[in-house]
Amino acid sequence: MTPAARLSAAVEVLADIAARRRPASDALKDWGLSHRFAGSGDRAAIAGLVYDTLRRRASAGWLMGDDNPRGILLGMLRLERGLSAEEISRLCSGERFAPAPLSDAERGRLDAGSLDDAPPHVSGDFPEWLSPSLERLFGAELAAEAAALAKRAPLDLRVNALKSSRELVQAELAHLSAAPTPYSPLGLRIIHGAGEKAPSIQSDPAFLKGEIEIQDEGSQLAAMIAGAGPSDQVIDLCAGGGGKTLALAAAMGNHGQIYATDSDQRRLAPIHARLERAGVRNVQVRTPRGREDAVQDLEGKADLVLVDAPCTGTGTWRRNPDSKWRVRPGSLQVRLKEQAAVLDRAAELVRPGGRIAYITCSMLPEENDDAVAGLRERRPEFSVVAAGEALAAAGLSGLGEAVRLTGHGLQMSPLRTGTDGFYVAMIKREG
Repeated sequence: MTPAARLSAAVEVLADIAARRRPASDALKDWGLSHRFAGSGDRAAIAGLVYDTLRRRASAGWLMGDDNPRGILLGMLRLERGLSAEEISRLCSGERFAPAPLSDAERGRLDAGSLDDAPPHVSGDFPEWLSPSLERLFGAELAAEAAALAKRAPLDLRVNALKSSRELVQAELAHLSAAPTPYSPLGLRIIHGAGEKAPSIQSDPAFLKGEIEIQDEGSQLAAMIAGAGPSDQVIDLCAGGGGKTLALAAAMGNHGQIYATDSDQRRLAPIHARLERAGVRNVQVRTPRGREDAVQDLEGKADLVLVDAPCTGTGTWRRNPDSKWRVRPGSLQVRLKEQAAVLDRAAELVRPGGRIAYITCSMLPEENDDAVAGLRERRPEFSVVAAGEALAAAGLSGLGEAVRLTGHGLQMSPLRTGTDGFYVAMIKREG
């Protein structure tokens, strides 16, 4: 496919997303199935155009004075890809498979349009109703933080210390130009450009041997801050597919005991194969049956309860740019109730003197500091561990200079730490 034909295809996919209000991944998959002539390079390039457009949907629409699929794609090419009006005009020739020629209004917007007077939610490309929450966290840095959340994310890997070292794996992945991450001692980062096909890590020998896992550096750091020791009894209460379970197991050197569970047994399905591939032996998966509480026998016994709480995912907008346009006030309220419930359950499971690691991939204070404050109001026997103390215990004192310290925890962000937007709070049950 020609570059111009790829633009036309991207407009078609964007129109499908807007009309059917569904995830971009579903629309892209359906487009690929109905256009089998498109090669893998074409599909990757079209996906890159679609996701970049969704990242810049609000600002591109403002620039063009038009928020329809064609308008926001053209605006993205100017804002994100840095193409001039003349370069865009050459792509929009109206020839076979190419988009229709630019109108005079479109050409004028591409030549002279500006974001100078755009409100923060437009220049930062996020839903307007989230402005009060994000302003509460970021203050004067809102525009810069929001812009970083709209950028493309790298591919981060965690080296499995049970099987290898970062130095050895980096040498194995030299063909992918994998570089060490700034903060996690086990992290490697692969950067790929716009429209480039992401490397097939799942088929790489290092992955198949269990030496690496795909995991954002922020998620790796959150697991480290949790501070699981080799003799600890740990409950991963929202284990899902097991990303942080695997990180904890490696940090514990396959000693102690981890109980991995989740309220939704379907989310646990991938964990078994991942544990086997990683060589993990200290994890017991507790799969609930129906409404059964799979860890009821562990009440008051855990040294550490990890709560990787269900949340809006606002901290992962770099990786899921379409999700930010689907989040609604009602879904936030649902998440807040779920977070309160899972924190209350964690409080019942942790022993006196034990700790809760509360983690979200959210940037919203309502899901973070407010949730922790709510637990403390309901359960006064819990206190917050100072973020500096938690970082020092994890050997991450240098990270303290980059993160944003909040009332009860710490917030990572793409601007400050180059990671997804993870929040971590350590909560201790007084003995």
